[in-house]
Amino acid sequence: MTTTHNRRWPKVVLQIAFLIFAVIQLYPLVWLVFSSFKTNIEIKGSNVMGLPNEWRWANYDYALFKANIARNFLNSLMYTTVTVIISALLSAMVSFAVARMKWKLNNVVLTFFMLGLMIPVHATLLPVFQMLKMTSLLNTPWALIIPYTVSALPTTIFIMIGFFRALPGELEEASVVDGCNIYQVFFRIMLPLVKPAIVTTSIFTFLSAWNELMFANTFINDPDLATITVAINSFKSAYATEFGPMFAGMVVATLPMIIIYLFLSNQVQKSIIAGAVKG
Repeated sequence: MTTTHNRRWPKVVLQIAFLIFAVIQLYPLVWLVFSSFKTNIEIKGSNVMGLPNEWRWANYDYALFKANIARNFLNSLMYTTVTVIISALLSAMVSFAVARMKWKLNNVVLTFFMLGLMIPVHATLLPVFQMLKMTSLLNTPWALIIPYTVSALPTTIFIMIGFFRALPGELEEASVVDGCNIYQVFFRIMLPLVKPAIVTTSIFTFLSAWNELMFANTFINDPDLATITVAINSFKSAYATEFGPMFAGMVVATLPMIIIYLFLSNQVQKSIIAGAVKG
């Protein structure tokens, strides 16, 4: 009886520790939501940590409609969605060609893409700006979609190659015997088998593109095409900052990431475990 009681104590202590850690991790998000309903006076000093004295829904009205965060939200959603689709498809094609096909430039192409892992993305700001300017793509959606897609390719290819190499070669042989060409083998056989890798890399790409600010602030000057990160940053000024509406905009910007985590977190964990086992 005493032994069983003693064994329970470590589990109880561990659960309490995890609960405390969870509260510490979640409280900044809770604080952000509370602050989005407060006035500047409450946020700056009179009521920093507690519940709002008055739930100011006007902050959301100002952020979504008067500051037009809703339009910027849709812009960001469009840029990131297109980026995720294009980068996932291109990465899968390159990874399949490198991992499953034998050709002379196999290692050269792989090295070329892996060099992108060594270059900081924002170190390319000036060269990319000059190229976009020469091609008249500045202040267009492609000014963000193209750089976002290119910056996502090295990491996504690095992850997908491991999944493609782990697939048995008999699958391709059987497909060819059944009359499939190379495109049918890729789209009908191989692509569905690497779905966990596609989901994982797509989430990482989405989060990276959604939260990006420097490219978005440099390559697009038209407010109608600005992303939500640029719009939220515009709440700041040299003389005053409307913290309530700004926090309301941040809550809106955070919602897609929370939704992705709630619905796809299990898929990401499974894919990471699968990749570790296959590696």
